[in-house]
Formats: sequence, structure tokens, C-alpha cells
Amino acid sequence: MGSARFAEISVGYEDEGDGEPLVLLHGHPFDRTMWRPQIEHFSRAGWRVIAPDLRGYGESSVVPGTTPLETFVRDTVALLDRLDIERFALGGLSMGGQIVMEFWRLFPHRIRGMVLADTFPAAETEAGKTARRDMAERLLREGMAGYAHEVLPKMISPRTIAAQPDVARHVLGMMTGTPPEGAAAALRGRAERPDYTALLSRISVPVLVAVGAEDAYTPVSDARDIHRRVPHAQLTVIEQAAHMPNLERADEFNAALEAFLATLPRTD
Repeated sequence: MGSARFAEISVGYEDEGDGEPLVLLHGHPFDRTMWRPQIEHFSRAGWRVIAPDLRGYGESSVVPGTTPLETFVRDTVALLDRLDIERFALGGLSMGGQIVMEFWRLFPHRIRGMVLADTFPAAETEAGKTARRDMAERLLREGMAGYAHEVLPKMISPRTIAAQPDVARHVLGMMTGTPPEGAAAALRGRAERPDYTALLSRISVPVLVAVGAEDAYTPVSDARDIHRRVPHAQLTVIEQAAHMPNLERADEFNAALEAFLATLPRTD
């Protein structure tokens, strides 16, 4: 566990293990603890795992207003530069996956391999922009609790809620613990994100596309479309999981990720 201070913010992060770097970016409205099963597993399996709290989330600074995906990328680059990490495998889930795509747009030379989990590349529709802006205002007005309880059965499957109450508590705790100002800033930024669809065909590193079979936010059809567009990508569908297969079916997710990482050429 660590904290780094840059020009305007401080960033909380995990840095566990030794070996090739694996950087994991969380989704909305979560924090770095959503990667706990992966941090524990891969830090013991010969990887150096870095998982930051994005600005506005977890232990990182909250900056009200609008946070574009590019800002999340540049924060992550600043942290990795501080840690003297030049090239790495990079993974993200949902919003984190969109940040990974933005990372490829800006800094492709730093990425050895990519994991795109439960995410989608298209720009927001006009209706979607309105919905995200309206949600930002709702969170500022009402706080996170009502929203968190409302979306829990879509973030993780009802089966997971019933069979793994510890996972449900963890997911709910992350959502209710997120500062509304940070969540709202990210929602406004995502409303204006670019369209990454054309970028997918230009990705030249290995890519793992992963998705929960019961994901209602980014369904399997979205993952199959990414898989079709990215040259030589791998696709893994995690059964009995919704939007957070890394927590709902951690063993299956870890096995798929471990097999993928084993295919990456090692750096000098």
C-alpha cells in the first residue's frame, strides 16, 4: 500500500510482488480493492501488481467538475513514472477498460499486453450523455447509497448476492464509500469520451477480452464485437457472473488471466 503526490492530487495505490509489472484499473464506482483477488494471486505468482485508486475514488484526491478519461491515463502514467515502470501489462474493467483504450491511444509504446474486461468502445449516444449527466447530478444531490443498492443486482448477479454475501458486501461498500463528487466528475467525463471502435483494429499487442456471461451493462455481444475487431485477441466468457467476474468467479477469471499473461514475451 502506498500514496504518491503529484502536482494537484495524491494517489493511493497497491504495489505488491516482484517481477513483470501488471497494472489494473478499476471501474466505476469502485476502488482498487475490487482487484483484491488478482492482487493476492498474481503478486504470489511472479508478477508485480500495481492497482491505483483513480482520482475521485478510494484514497485518491477528489477533484470536482469533470474528469476526462485522458486525465485518468495521465495520472496513471505519473504514478508509473514515479515507480520507475516503463512497460507493463495493462488491464481494466468497465470504465477501467475504456481508460485502457485511451491509454493505448496516447501511450501505446508502454503497453505489452491489454485486458479489456466487461467494457465497450463506442462513444456515448446523445441519450447516454444526458443520462450520465443526470446521474451525476443525482449522486451530488442524494449521495451514493440509493444508487448503490439500486444497481447492486446488475453489478453482480443475484446468484452471487445469495451465494457470496461477502462479495456483495464488498461491492456495496465500495459503491457507498465512493465520494459523490468524484463519481460525478467521472460520469461527466465518460459522457464526452471518444469513440475507440476504429482504434481496436490498430492494437498491435496481445489482448484478452473477458466478460461475465450475465453482464447486462456490457453484454457478451459487446465482448464478441471487441474480440472480432482486435487482431489476434482472445475471448473468455465467465459463466455465472455479471459485470464483475473478477470478484464473482475469481478463480476462473484468474485462470484466464494467468494463461493470457503466460503468452506475453518477457521484457529485457
